[in-house]
Amino acid sequence: MSKNYFDLTGQVAVVTGASTGLGVQMAKALANQGCNIVAMARRQNLIDEVAAEIEKEYGVKAIGVRCDITDTDSVEAAVDAVLKEFGRIDILINNAGTGGVTPAEDMPDATFENEMNIDLFGTFKMARAVAKKAMLPAKYGRIINIASMYGLVGNKIAPTACYHAAKGGVVNLTRALAAEWGEKGINVNSICPGYFYTPLTEETLNSEFFQNYAKTMIPLARYGNEGELDSTAIFLASPASSYVNGQNIAVDGGYTCM
Repeated sequence: MSKNYFDLTGQVAVVTGASTGLGVQMAKALANQGCNIVAMARRQNLIDEVAAEIEKEYGVKAIGVRCDITDTDSVEAAVDAVLKEFGRIDILINNAGTGGVTPAEDMPDATFENEMNIDLFGTFKMARAVAKKAMLPAKYGRIINIASMYGLVGNKIAPTACYHAAKGGVVNLTRALAAEWGEKGINVNSICPGYFYTPLTEETLNSEFFQNYAKTMIPLARYGNEGELDSTAIFLASPASSYVNGQNIAVDGGYTCM
């Protein structure tokens, strides 16, 4: 008898930063496995469009819930709204983020603080609220933090010290939460993506200079294609990853192996 190890039918996933780009792709990937979806971001019109598209295409229930992950009250209210609608949260994908590019010696405090508030502190705020209100009472949960290969290594092509610091923080936050919540039924892991096309990266990645750099630095000699992050997200969200905890999985074409 065959078994679908990646079946998520009836589960509820919250995906932050799900108005565009990788967040939308991962939300659709989970919906394809039968998961109900909560698309979270700051722009209500966009997440409503994403939710409607997911419902139509995959036949699951999907809603858009506005949330500013830097605002604790907004996070708490958003989680409460999800629980009122569904009564559970099984999966959290902490995908919302930003990226500041400024030489370290010229970087204003505000740029560094903004990066940390969104990428690191925002990730923690979401994990804290979802764990406390939904996953710890249920004694079950899957938290997937979207870090970056830049949270594992440095780089010489773009001055992004604040991004490296924030995503490095996400990597070790993942380990810390995994250690603290593992015996309480919550598995916490992170994905460290390499270069993927998103609305924020398209112009940079299409430049001749960056494409030549990628061919030199990425063993697969190319950027990630749409959908190539999805299988890792599905695996970490599914029962198949029940003994995977505190891990940081690089999906980067081999960038961090050199």
